[in-house]
Amino acid sequence: MIAPLLRLAATTMAGRAICDVATDATNRLMLVLGAALGGAVAVFCLSRAAVTLLERHMDPAEAWAVLGCFYGVIGGVFYLAATRRRRR
Repeated sequence: MIAPLLRLAATTMAGRAICDVATDATNRLMLVLGAALGGAVAVFCLSRAAVTLLERHMDPAEAWAVLGCFYGVIGGVFYLAATRRRRR
């Protein structure tokens, strides 16, 4: 007589736990997507501002080349940091 009631209570508690985990995962995903979108917009805006400032002192093609080299160096640093972390 008590076993079906216990089974029902356990099922209800498991359902709530699964719902809570799904809600947490959704919130984390939305936070990551929002941060990624914000970061992409920030990089775009700061890149345009940097190119505008550089174009005052040099040719536009040179300004884009300088910015490309800067991002290439930053990418290389991140690559080296990521590969060194995996080796340890």
